[in-house]
Amino acid sequence: MASILITGGAGYIGSHCAKALAEAGHDVIVFDNLSSGHREFVRWGPLLEGDIRDSRALEALFKTYRLDAVMHFAALAYVGESVQLPGRYYDVNVDGTRVLLDTMVRAGISLIVFSSSCAVYGQPDSVPIVESTRCDPINPYGFTKFVCERMMDDFGQAYGVRSVRLRYFNAVGAEETGEIGEDHNPETHLIPLVLEAASGLRSTVQVFGTDYDTPDGTAIRDYVHVSDLAQAHVLAVEHLLAGGGSIALNLACGWGASVREVVDAARAVTGCKIDARDAPRRPGDPAILVADATRARDLLGWSAKRLDLATMIGDAWRWHLRRFGKRETMKVAGLRAFSK
Repeated sequence: MASILITGGAGYIGSHCAKALAEAGHDVIVFDNLSSGHREFVRWGPLLEGDIRDSRALEALFKTYRLDAVMHFAALAYVGESVQLPGRYYDVNVDGTRVLLDTMVRAGISLIVFSSSCAVYGQPDSVPIVESTRCDPINPYGFTKFVCERMMDDFGQAYGVRSVRLRYFNAVGAEETGEIGEDHNPETHLIPLVLEAASGLRSTVQVFGTDYDTPDGTAIRDYVHVSDLAQAHVLAVEHLLAGGGSIALNLACGWGASVREVVDAARAVTGCKIDARDAPRRPGDPAILVADATRARDLLGWSAKRLDLATMIGDAWRWHLRRFGKRETMKVAGLRAFSK
């Protein structure tokens, strides 16, 4: 059993990882400023409120708790906002990570699992994407993740810090009991937006681009269940605790679903009408992003278990009804459909 600090542990993926770590027998401490996380998501260990750029707060935490490793999720994560406010993203994502690493070194903590992103690859020339694919991010958000990965390499060379950098593709779903799930403000991810349209919380969902070179003309993405991601984090930190070396790994299912396929699957799962309207492509959106996660299987013994799109959407829908179902805008049809 180890004691793990989770920065950003009140957020979507961080809270799922806290639960998975606790179920694996580890102790969890959450550090979050609650700027986008949710206090009620912290259920598997104490919550300490603070900002990763605050070295004094981190030093006090490291003196209070005897920690074995860190999982680092705390970051800003809106691609569009990063283009509009790049300085904010470099401040929080890059400088915050530097402060965290510096404080870890002073505290004698040398293990970190980092929440990276497929955004480090930018627009790859070929798919499926492997870890040796050239990193060429096309927006400040992706570049901040890439810089943080390089920073961890540098801290490894200088101070012996070992890291596992997990490059997620599209995280979806919610843990099966519906205790925690995806709740962003604003929401920008496809499946939550589609479910909002199903429940009546929004009137329509936009399909950005219908003329891609794909079977139905809409963009294809690799979706991976958040509970599978959480399990990968447990395996990653246990890899480091056992003496394993630094590595960057893709986390993905290895197959893709198009936007139209997601909308159709959501209609089938919810039993609700979903008004999906065609819209122009967004700049920088590739036609297909699908990854090869063989390296994670070989090194960690990890592979995605929840491969069915209906299962992913069904878990997200259960959470959506639990979180938002009492709003006056919820359609009775959706409640009935899910209870069948």
